[in-house]
Amino acid sequence: MKQRVELNGKTILVTGSPGFIGANLVLRLLKDMTSGTVVSLDNMNDYYDPALKEYRLSLIEKAAEESPVKHVFVQGSIADKALVDRIFAEYRPAVVVNLAAQAGVRYSIDHPDVYIESNLIGFYNILEACRHNPVEHLVYASSSSVYGGNKKVPFSTDDKVDNPVSLYAATKKSNELLAHSYSKLYNIPSTGLRFFTVYGPAGRPDMFYFSATQKLVKGETISIFNYGNCKRDFTFVDDIVEGVLRVMQGAPQKQTGEDGLPLPPYAVYNIGGGTPENLLDYIQTLQEELVRAKVLPEDYDFDAHKKLVPMQPGDVPVTYADSRGLEQDYGFTPSIGIREGLRAFAEWYRGYYGAAE
Repeated sequence: MKQRVELNGKTILVTGSPGFIGANLVLRLLKDMTSGTVVSLDNMNDYYDPALKEYRLSLIEKAAEESPVKHVFVQGSIADKALVDRIFAEYRPAVVVNLAAQAGVRYSIDHPDVYIESNLIGFYNILEACRHNPVEHLVYASSSSVYGGNKKVPFSTDDKVDNPVSLYAATKKSNELLAHSYSKLYNIPSTGLRFFTVYGPAGRPDMFYFSATQKLVKGETISIFNYGNCKRDFTFVDDIVEGVLRVMQGAPQKQTGEDGLPLPPYAVYNIGGGTPENLLDYIQTLQEELVRAKVLPEDYDFDAHKKLVPMQPGDVPVTYADSRGLEQDYGFTPSIGIREGLRAFAEWYRGYYGAAE
């Protein structure tokens, strides 16, 4: 059972906005809500080009001018406990969406410190703040990476996920465990969302489709891992936002167990496209859409700019979401295919960076 959570008139805290998913979520809230306040919190770090975050923030500020909803941006880190506590005390958010995290599997191999700081200490600070300033619902980003090297597909939230193959994955699994304990101890309704390979306009430049585009534009060679024998459940950002928005409005029901203590109001869902795409097919579609959008010339020699290489440490060959739980509980299944999604990205890229010379 889900407890209905009304968003209008409330204060919503979105950490990790103006990150990729966070910015798109805030834009949707500013469009859909008729009253209330949205607080964005982000440290605007330089893990990737901060100009993209500035760009997304400018879109949010422009949307806020035309929205009945108030928007407040706070620059800072969730690892700063005093700042997190101050935001909760001042704004009293009813719903918290924690998307702030150090992302990236490969980056975690060489930069472990930032993952511990943001993904563990930062998330702990959010949980503590929710404990001392009760919220109606805490929604937080987990990741498909928690499935590690699982051979069984599609990945189900009922699967055991005790064998992460990267530090990033281990921190995300830790978030789920921490949230469960806080839900049980303090009756905090919490929902974790395991995102599957999110892509789209103004996305993260470290994601393959974006970095590959930038390399092709410069005439550089792109590396295709595991010799192209990868399948990914690519999920367009609009589908992710729709899923998050629905989940925000339906919190796990508070219930009392036979022992008189709370049953943890806790849930975890996959959000994935549900149709794993072969990496080579995805690249083929990306190429076609980059040419169509005039990001690359029609006579571009793609074969000369591709090389097949072995698997990278921390990567997995297949990701495939079983999203039936999301469909059963919230009536939503991601539906935007890679052609439509990559077309939107290619057109945005051309508008942002310009056409082929």
